[in-house]
Amino acid sequence: MTDAPRIAMVAGETSGDLLASRLLAALKEILPAARYFGIGGAKMAAEGFESWWPLEKLTVMGYVEVLKRYPEISSIRRSLRARLLSEKPDLFIGVDAPDFNLDLEAKLRVKGIRTIHFVSPSIWAWRGERIKKIAKAADHVLALFPMEPPLYEKAGVPVSYVGHPLADEIPLVTDAKEARRELRLSEHYAPIFAFLPGSRQSELLQLGGIFVETAKQIYAVLPEVLFLVPFATRQTRLAFEAEIRRHDAGHLPWRLLFGHAVTAQGAADAVLVASGTATLETMLVKRPMVIVYKVAPLTYRFMKRRAYLPYVGLPNILAGREVVPELLQDAATPTAITEALLAEIAPGRAQQLQEIFTPIHLALRQNMAAKAAEATLKVLRQA
Repeated sequence: MTDAPRIAMVAGETSGDLLASRLLAALKEILPAARYFGIGGAKMAAEGFESWWPLEKLTVMGYVEVLKRYPEISSIRRSLRARLLSEKPDLFIGVDAPDFNLDLEAKLRVKGIRTIHFVSPSIWAWRGERIKKIAKAADHVLALFPMEPPLYEKAGVPVSYVGHPLADEIPLVTDAKEARRELRLSEHYAPIFAFLPGSRQSELLQLGGIFVETAKQIYAVLPEVLFLVPFATRQTRLAFEAEIRRHDAGHLPWRLLFGHAVTAQGAADAVLVASGTATLETMLVKRPMVIVYKVAPLTYRFMKRRAYLPYVGLPNILAGREVVPELLQDAATPTAITEALLAEIAPGRAQQLQEIFTPIHLALRQNMAAKAAEATLKVLRQA
C-alpha cells in the first residue's frame, strides 16, 4: 500500500452518501494524501470526494421503476467500469446499492482490483441466495447490524461488524422539549406528529397523498395538532406541497422543514414514517411510530414472494418481534394509519418503547467510522 492510495467508491442513495462520508472522514485522518473518486453525493463531496456522475442518477426504488431507468443506469455502469479499469484504483468500495455495485465489484475483482462491500444487503430478510454473489464480488464486507456477520462467516466471506453511524451520533436519550425549542415550536401544540414520507420522489408519488389524507383525519379529531414534515431535497418538498394542494389541505397546521429530520422526530409525540433508514432514526430517538410502505403492485408481489421475515421495518427486525405497527401496500389507508397513530400516543407507550429500543441502540453503537476505516486499511494492506 502506498502513502497516497487511490480509492474508488460508489454510493447509490442518500443513506449511502451519509455512510460513505463518515468513512471518508475517518480515512482522511489516516491517509490524508489519498484520492477518492467515483459516484457520490453532497456529503461525500464535502469530504473531498470527486464524483464523476451525480448520485441521483442511481436513486431508484423498486423493480418496475428500475426497469424504466435500466438503459441509463446500465450505460453509467459500463462507462464507470471502463474508467475504473483504466484508472486501476488500489481499492473499490461499493456503498450499499447492491443491484448496481455487486456486478461492478465482481468485474473489478476479476481484474485484480480489491473490493469492499459496505452495508450488507438484507440477506437475512429476503433473497438470501445473494450471499453467493457477494462472495464472488467482495473481498470483505462491512456489516452495520449484529445479526449479519454470522451469516457471512458461515459462508466463508470475510466480514467486519462496524455498527451504525446513526447510533454513534444520536444520543441515548433525546429530550423532546429541547428539540421543540430548537425548532421554535409553540407550547400549545398537542400532540405533535412528525411525517417522513420518504427521501425519493418515487416514494412521495406512492405515499404523499396518503400522508396528507391521514393528517386531515387526525386534524378532525385533534385540532391542536401540529405536523412536522422534514425534506432532504427541494424536489421532494415541492412534490409534497403539490399533494397538499391536490387534497385541499393547505389549512392544516403544517411545518415543512429542510433537513432537521432527527430533530423533528425528537420533537414529536409519534412519527409516521416510510420504511427505510428513517425508521432506524425514529427507533434511536425512541419515539412511537407507525411504519408504512407502498410500491408498484408488481414490485410488491415479487418482493413478498421472496421475503423471509414477517417485518420490513428495522425496529421490528432488530427487536425480533413486532414492537411498532407496520401498514404495507393496500393496508396503508389513511383510516388505518390514523387509528394506529392515535394508539401510539397513548400514555406509557413512549416509555415502553424506550425500554425496548435502548439495548438495541447500545448494540449498534460501535464507533462505526473508526471500525470501518480500520477494516478498510487491512484490505488495502493486502493489495
